[in-house]
Amino acid sequence: MGFFLYSKNGQLILAVLAFLAVLAILLLVATVVDRVRGRKQVYIMAAIFGGPALLLLAVGLIYPAIRTMWMSVMDKRSDNFVGLDNYAYLFNDGLQALANSLLWVVLVPLGSTVIGLVYSVLIDKSRFEKVAKSLLFLPMAISFVGAGIIWKFVYEYRGAAQEQIGLLNALITSLGFEPVRFLQDSPWNTVFLIVVMVWIQAGFAMVVLSAAIKAVPSDIVEAAKLDGANSWQLFTRITIPSIRPSLVVVLTTICIATLKVFDITQTMTGAEFKTQVLANEMYDWSFTYGDNGIGSAMAVVIFLLVVPVVIYNVRQMNKNKAVR
Repeated sequence: MGFFLYSKNGQLILAVLAFLAVLAILLLVATVVDRVRGRKQVYIMAAIFGGPALLLLAVGLIYPAIRTMWMSVMDKRSDNFVGLDNYAYLFNDGLQALANSLLWVVLVPLGSTVIGLVYSVLIDKSRFEKVAKSLLFLPMAISFVGAGIIWKFVYEYRGAAQEQIGLLNALITSLGFEPVRFLQDSPWNTVFLIVVMVWIQAGFAMVVLSAAIKAVPSDIVEAAKLDGANSWQLFTRITIPSIRPSLVVVLTTICIATLKVFDITQTMTGAEFKTQVLANEMYDWSFTYGDNGIGSAMAVVIFLLVVPVVIYNVRQMNKNKAVR
């Protein structure tokens, strides 16, 4: 019997039975609720359909968040209260990771948005617009780990006496120059890692901003042209103000993704050579060094940095809805 339950057929039968049981319970509850009238029916239906979701949200998100905050003020074993000592470490010995994270948050959203915006304007209504969009959007289909592996080969460095297998160093040495340690020399190695994130996120920015540009009313553009506006004036005084809500969404969305970046640095440099960010520090302290206190403090700091961006994004979206 036990072997049958753990076999594929047994698990499939159990899944079907579970689905039928849940369906039967919902039909039974719906039949009972149908006999209830007025506000009670609304409350009961809300509890039935919203209750499980709220329960899962509490178990999977709210409880872990509260527990992480509590662990961040405890020692490495979560036995003794240490107050803000774990946070003091971050602002004393963890400044490199914090500074790198801030650099990522500044450069990645700006770089991705500028490239996506300029690209969208240049290819708008062109003959090869669809093909051009596909080329820039393709990196979005690659995982961060996959992108990290690809670019690690692009940046690969070997000694001057060895044959270069990295694409960039192969080009550099073919021109007669010395190979460059792209991923080893700080602080430029962090910038080269940021290029990978921009390469991935530029496609997202392009898709959103291209749709926003196409939604700009043509009568406004025609009126500006009749008034003698040139291409730069159309871009700065018509296009940019018209797509401002989309620009905010793109910037904040990429900013949130950047604050949580982990895969690229871990894959390409192992978070060494002064390229570590907060997520790498959180992982190392929690799982490599076994210090739950400092690891949790890192997680709380990342959370606190993300929350204002999310709030601002939601407020801007609500303002746009109110205007419409």
